[in-house]
Amino acid sequence: MNTKLLLPLCLAATTLTACSLEPAYVRPTAPVTTQWPVASGIGTTTSTAPDSGGQPRTTDIGWRSMFRSPKLQSLIEESLANNRDLRIATLNIEVARNTWRIQRSDLLPSINASGSFTRQELSKSTSGTGNKEITSTYTANIGTTAYELDLFGRVRSLSNRAINQYLATEEGRKAAQTSLIAEVANAYLTYLADVELLRLTESTLRTRQDAYDLIKRSYDLGAKSRLDVAQSATLAESARASRAQYQRQVEQDKNALTLLVGKEIDPKLLEPQRLTDVQVLDTLPAGIPSVVLLDRPDVRQAEYALKAENANIGAARALFFPSISLTGSTGFASASLSDLFVTRSSGIWSFAPQITLPIFQSGRLRANLKLAETNRDIAVAKYEKAIQTAFREVSDALVARATYTEQLHAQRALVTESDQARTITKARYDHGIDSYFALLDAQRSLFEAQQNEILIHQQTLANLIDLYKALGGGWQ
Repeated sequence: MNTKLLLPLCLAATTLTACSLEPAYVRPTAPVTTQWPVASGIGTTTSTAPDSGGQPRTTDIGWRSMFRSPKLQSLIEESLANNRDLRIATLNIEVARNTWRIQRSDLLPSINASGSFTRQELSKSTSGTGNKEITSTYTANIGTTAYELDLFGRVRSLSNRAINQYLATEEGRKAAQTSLIAEVANAYLTYLADVELLRLTESTLRTRQDAYDLIKRSYDLGAKSRLDVAQSATLAESARASRAQYQRQVEQDKNALTLLVGKEIDPKLLEPQRLTDVQVLDTLPAGIPSVVLLDRPDVRQAEYALKAENANIGAARALFFPSISLTGSTGFASASLSDLFVTRSSGIWSFAPQITLPIFQSGRLRANLKLAETNRDIAVAKYEKAIQTAFREVSDALVARATYTEQLHAQRALVTESDQARTITKARYDHGIDSYFALLDAQRSLFEAQQNEILIHQQTLANLIDLYKALGGGWQ
């Protein structure tokens, strides 16, 4: 077999090095301060070294360490295995990975083998003998077609763009996983809070219904006024309406959890537990600088997207220069299949290099370069916006962390005082000192205080989850 052609082609493909026309990548300066904003009277964090005091970063805390309740861990684990949004994000990684592999393959020539058989009839005027002839031709070739010598780095720049798009997609899956874990945890907390509110409402309804029945009997005996009956009925019906509302919310919470988990949930995992029994890590790292935001998956995703657009500028610049493509093959051709690989006279080869030099493109190349540069600028803005959004989320969570703790303590004290006020008012009403309206008002105040305590407790736990997510935890 004649290898005089293939050897130079392979040597050219492996030894020629491309000069890169990509702009040098420089990470944009983060458009945020190095310190978190600290509200007046609220201590949060200050800017220190990332490993100050030997404290781990939030990105080093796995979700199992953050969420220690077995039922919540099981729900999160099932969602990671079955959630369709996360599955789509994972499959998108495969799409991006194979797209990169396809683009990378253009760096080396594609060698193909082919064989053909042609049988044709020649006319008297074309046969060369003056007679009609029927000829047969067998060919077997091996070669490459339109392999571009990447002298100016166009193909390599496109490959760099593809790999950064692949890495951005992978970071996107991590961001989707972080969001999913936080959503499952928050949905579970909402479910538990609504169950507690339903139980509180049912207990309150029973108490109010018993009070109404007692007042109604007293009214029938002439010991109570019609106003007392109406006011007592108002409280009972208000509790009944609240019960219907929370029954609806509990069922909707189950539906929301089922969608996030991606499958039917084991009823044992939905057996309610008190919010106070939910174990969530509440000692997240303090004293960390805002630079940790660069470790967030969504920020890293935006940076890889920026690198991809930066590489695309190199490909756009390379289009201004000549491109050289090689097409060549070597093989055998014979009129007889039995003689195809036997005689030396059947050897054939072809070599067809082609050079293309842009002369007049009507502004197409400059517009293409300008488009690539504009897309790079857009990617810079998106990267900076991702950092600013992350900074805002962490700042909000840090401020809320201290205020929620104070608010929960105050609300618990309010419940205690409201219960005491209800007890005193009840005693005064029984002795005829206060009106029934005063007792009703005390009962309403206690019910509202108990409801708000449950909601604030749920919001306090949700704030820890939001802070954990905002600092980049949850994707390991």
